[in-house]
Amino acid sequence: MALSKVSLALVGLLSLVDAFGPAARSIVHSTILERSGQLNAEYDYVIIGGGTAGLTAADRLTESGQYSVLVIELGTFQNGSSVTTAGMGYLGLLDPTIQFQFSSVPQPELNGRVADVRVGIMLGGSSGMNGMQLHRGQKEDYDRWASYFPGNKSKWNWNNMLPYFKKAWNFHPPNSDVAADNNITYDAQYWGDTSNIHASWPTEMWPFQKTELAAFREIPGVGSPPDSGAGLPGAFWYPASVDPNVWLRSFARPGHWDGIEASRSNYHTLAGHRVLKVNFSNGKRATGVSFVPADATSASNPLTVNARKEVIMAAGTIHTPKILQASGVGPKALLQSASIPVVVDLPGVGANFQDHPFQVGPSIQLTNFPFFPDPNQFFFNTTFIAEAQAEFDTYRTGPLTIASGNAAAFLSLPVIAPTAFAGIAARYEAQNAAAYLPPGTDNDVVRGYKAQKAALAKAMRSTGAAFYNFFVRGTANEPGPVLLHPLSRGTVTIDPVDPYFALPKVDYRALTNPADGELMVEFTRFTRHVFSTTSLSSYNPVELAPGANVTDPEDIITELRGRMVPSSFHPVGTAAMMPRNYGGVVDEELKVYGVKALSVIDASVMPDLPGAYTQQTVYAIAEKAADLIKARA
Repeated sequence: MALSKVSLALVGLLSLVDAFGPAARSIVHSTILERSGQLNAEYDYVIIGGGTAGLTAADRLTESGQYSVLVIELGTFQNGSSVTTAGMGYLGLLDPTIQFQFSSVPQPELNGRVADVRVGIMLGGSSGMNGMQLHRGQKEDYDRWASYFPGNKSKWNWNNMLPYFKKAWNFHPPNSDVAADNNITYDAQYWGDTSNIHASWPTEMWPFQKTELAAFREIPGVGSPPDSGAGLPGAFWYPASVDPNVWLRSFARPGHWDGIEASRSNYHTLAGHRVLKVNFSNGKRATGVSFVPADATSASNPLTVNARKEVIMAAGTIHTPKILQASGVGPKALLQSASIPVVVDLPGVGANFQDHPFQVGPSIQLTNFPFFPDPNQFFFNTTFIAEAQAEFDTYRTGPLTIASGNAAAFLSLPVIAPTAFAGIAARYEAQNAAAYLPPGTDNDVVRGYKAQKAALAKAMRSTGAAFYNFFVRGTANEPGPVLLHPLSRGTVTIDPVDPYFALPKVDYRALTNPADGELMVEFTRFTRHVFSTTSLSSYNPVELAPGANVTDPEDIITELRGRMVPSSFHPVGTAAMMPRNYGGVVDEELKVYGVKALSVIDASVMPDLPGAYTQQTVYAIAEKAADLIKARA
């Protein structure tokens, strides 16, 4: 999303939504620990990070009463309107009090620009500030993860992940009138109905969205799957993570913590504290963690708490590798540069970093736009805003039940580039695996990327794997598509000067692999094709950037270097679930290689990105992780 366009307009809207925000949800959190002195000396499990994955797993591990769990979260309990409000979907991204927001290192291939790094910092983590969009990857994405392990016996394929996608969500079908008016298809067999995390539909859609979806379906090969969760590409509708009982954001804290932690004597939460490192015995067994208050500036007198069974990392793709590295688990040379004693030389920690780049194609303006309303009314139409507010306050219906959106196209490379995909795949497959990775990349990490390269080249040739994503907003202006499988790989590392308190060094290494540029050229050509040859052409589209006269591939890439954004805030991969000799950090049980009693359960374990945004997959991983952990208890 183009935050620079929406931020000023939405800041003013925060005051308008306070009236229906926190008051609509009953909050019970009486046993959250106010002081570290209230901790037990030991718990069965200590979970680092009270975000999407951490709270999901903590709920599941404590539900039987058999195991004791402590969750340590750097952020605090947050329940303001920027967190709870579903309408518009972007308010959380504008609130600096609930997120880390800092800059990446300069990106040479983006003309030296830096990029925003944003992750949630509160109980509930990024599930409390994301856009609430719900779609899962294609079947081939999860089958690809399984293929990285030998023997075709991995339990991380689509068939084994589907039960956890279902367990993670409580699906509410759309209103029959909304479904009929917008040709929404769904199939409840792909969903569950018992979770406290809700998947639901607004009471209306933006009227232009169904026109846009229909236009994409005019392209040969673009279909509509039976359900957004069926694991297939296409142009389709999908639900949002909104609780339709109260029309507020549904996220990990109300779904897996509110009233739950307070009712279980075996479940404690310590918020507002920073974990410095995992502690190990001489036998390389994780025994607990060292931590300090969030506002501390010195690591000289840390507090400690022990874990009888496991320490569980759930700090997210940006901070999990930072804590592992600070604990002595990571690339040996990096740890030595920071004077950190090496527990295990694990070069994949912080490597393999990926995110979804957006604005990787043309920006389009429709100059003949007869549709009303559309989301842009929230930016300037005070009458519309007041009417929408009144309708929501009175009936809990209307435009303010729409989060960031419920429609998109997820399309394969053969569909968008039928004459070019084979050549792109062949050139990418023929690359030397080390050629575009960071200089000095460890041989194991190179070997893992070689395996990814072969698998992703196969995906490029498949009609079952989506590479192109176009978020159907329902407005007259469209900022451009998203690249679902970027081929460049970045890094996340500690700052050797201050490994405990300095922000991690985040390097997207955007556009370092030239195959990404080739894909973006085809994205540009295809997006132009959609708007000029389908029914969308009747709305007089004008290309704002790079401009219709920019047709040479190198000129297109040059323009995109100044405009593309390397992150949609979907970071993955920095503690990858792959074989150790592939640069993997965790095995299929999510246990960290080379040590005992330490696991990782967050988005950092994804070896590569799914062909969808990441929220659904993170919940499913956490659900599966809880079962794996209980099975070995």
